[in-house]
Amino acid sequence: MLESLRKGAQTWVAKALLLILVASFGVWGISSSLVTGTSSAVVTVGDVKVSPTDFRLAYERQIASLSQRFGTRLTSEQARAFGVENQVFAELIAGAALDQLSRDMSLGLSKDRLAQLIADDPAFKGPNGKFDRVAFSSILRNAGLRENDYISNRSQVAVRSQVVEAVSDGYKAPATLTDAIKQYSNETRSLDYVLLSNANIEPVKAPAEDVISAWFEENKDKYRAPEYRKIVYVALAPQDIADPSTIDDAAVREDYEKNKEKYRTAETRTVEQLTFADRKSADEAAAKLASGTTYDALVAEQGKMATDVLLGDFSKATMPDQTLAEAAFAIAADGGTSPVVDGMFGPVILRATNIRPENTKSFDEVKDELRNELALAQASQDLMAVHDRFEEAQANGAKLEEAASQTKLKAVTIEAIDSTGKGKDGEDITLPEESALLAEAFKTDVGLESPPVNYGRDGYIWYEVLDILPARDRTLDEAREKVVADWTAQQQREALAKKAAEIAERVRKGEKLADIATDMGIAVEMKAGLRRGAEDPVLSPAAVAAAFAGPHGHVANAPGTGDEGQIVLQVTDVNSEAAGDALAGADQQIEAVARASGDDILDQMVSSLQSAYGVSINRALAERSMQ
Repeated sequence: MLESLRKGAQTWVAKALLLILVASFGVWGISSSLVTGTSSAVVTVGDVKVSPTDFRLAYERQIASLSQRFGTRLTSEQARAFGVENQVFAELIAGAALDQLSRDMSLGLSKDRLAQLIADDPAFKGPNGKFDRVAFSSILRNAGLRENDYISNRSQVAVRSQVVEAVSDGYKAPATLTDAIKQYSNETRSLDYVLLSNANIEPVKAPAEDVISAWFEENKDKYRAPEYRKIVYVALAPQDIADPSTIDDAAVREDYEKNKEKYRTAETRTVEQLTFADRKSADEAAAKLASGTTYDALVAEQGKMATDVLLGDFSKATMPDQTLAEAAFAIAADGGTSPVVDGMFGPVILRATNIRPENTKSFDEVKDELRNELALAQASQDLMAVHDRFEEAQANGAKLEEAASQTKLKAVTIEAIDSTGKGKDGEDITLPEESALLAEAFKTDVGLESPPVNYGRDGYIWYEVLDILPARDRTLDEAREKVVADWTAQQQREALAKKAAEIAERVRKGEKLADIATDMGIAVEMKAGLRRGAEDPVLSPAAVAAAFAGPHGHVANAPGTGDEGQIVLQVTDVNSEAAGDALAGADQQIEAVARASGDDILDQMVSSLQSAYGVSINRALAERSMQ
């Protein structure tokens, strides 16, 4: 048993598990009755003893972590099935071994340093970002921990970290290994390839009845009808009760006048900017403009293109250089130019084109939109009153449809829908808050009243399951169309794969891919600079992998993108000297190797310490501490 625990400890590449004894205390919910002292030890490593209290805390922490992951509190039987007890033993044994080594090395921690570590813990900081003594006491009290116990364990963690960081942090993988990783990651390849489609094989004949029947029986689960449910729902959102006819013209007119500014579109124009080296050059250009030279000619004189002087479309407020905004919007005529203006980068002459004057939508243009907005706003205020009337109607015994009728809402019945939102015809059915509504509808049973689903920000959806159609096997006649299509597609894939394999074999025997392609009336494509694992718009992941599965001249075939078609390829060049920084992934792999190697060294050291110090476990005491 001890040997299996040691092996378990060796798999702990996450160093934090060797460091943290008191962590995530805020969610443990452990009673203070668990932290009473005892002279017995659950685990002993050398002279270090782990108390039942520490074992219980570590056990509860592991239970809490797994419970949070699965979304439900684990029972004792489930915890045993997951091997939680052995995981905790491995954690505590590894930690105790590090504690014994720390004692042997006389490692310690000053009170000032310990105080700083606790003060830096985000859990204990107040709104001002500084250590909050009241929060510190409150959090520990709520977690059932005494302050002295926490401080002692926090010191223990800090001392352990000195050993861990010294052993594993900063480890660098050997240069030979890192060079090999870089070469592997950055290698590029060039290849010739052809794309094969169903046009390159003989048409698949319609299957005989016995063939299609056998195929159907072998793949029957694929055609199984899912569970369907008949549901009725009533949605309540502002748009469901908004009534524009209740908003009179006076209210609409008042709102328009109050918010008229939002219907105004500021004047915009396209602005061009020609910059000059000095004022003299700018003045000379302005004189040319005055004598008839065009702005475009001045741009050409500077050797620039139209795109070089284009600033863009702006309103006066959105001009990037507000010192030029006045001059740009003082230009009266479309295509006109400004005088010389001092810009941020020197004197400039501006041109304005595509002038679009300011515009304000009239009341008649927006009154319908405004009326709808006001109706929605009013509906938002009335929504809770409708909600309460609906709930009251249900409380008085009204069915969902009756409650909807009494509150002037619409009840919608869906005859059959599966858990993915599809009907019996396979088409999507549109539902409000589809994912939430379906999830709840498939949790309940026929006729049960359930709380409404939230609809948008402030709406509700009441629902009821009227009937359940259990999942069942479809008959061949029901699924025939899809069965025939699937069988045909499978035969095509197999035939095409066989054809591609034959072509690849011919190339391996010395035929030219180009000659074969010419005979077939298809083109040979080329790809250069392809990297291992690259996402290519034409080559499928399988084809990319196949391209790196052999040396220069390697020939392979692979399915196309989406498993459609086939690709036959031949590697024409292998470049192992590609730029080392071309792929960030190479550096990430090297860092991961370094971290893993450092953790391996730490694991080996902990295993050696356990062997040297000796380990004993009192399982009976551990069992009692968990009760």
